Amino acid sequence: MGLFKKGSKGYSIFNFKCPKCNEGDLFPTRTLSYSKPFDMHDNCPKCQQKYELEPGFYYGAMFISYILTGFFCLFFVGGCMWLLDMSVNASFLVLITVLAIFFVWIFRVSRSIWLSFNVKYDERALAKSN
Repeated sequence: MGLFKKGSKGYSIFNFKCPKCNEGDLFPTRTLSYSKPFDMHDNCPKCQQKYELEPGFYYGAMFISYILTGFFCLFFVGGCMWLLDMSVNASFLVLITVLAIFFVWIFRVSRSIWLSFNVKYDERALAKSN
């Protein structure tokens, strides 16, 4: 089984699909939608898996977001300074612009990773819900 094939964690994380059935969408809008960036389905539209397993469930996603953003910032600014020979101020200005554009994606991928850590794929999930 490949890392990004249906039934894998990578597939559900980066396609923003339900980790249990790999069919239902986690979010009602497109990946980089700014109209409703923080809206998320309560349950999977296909297998009815609850997305918020307990109150405060997504606090763990906050830590994943922090780690992803921190490492991205280090490598991005370092790459701008050493590879592109930019100044510190210019590097941070470009970083802030990139983060402002991709904050929705970082938020969503963090939630998707956290949910995938806690919900196991079940190929029979769709059959059970019908």
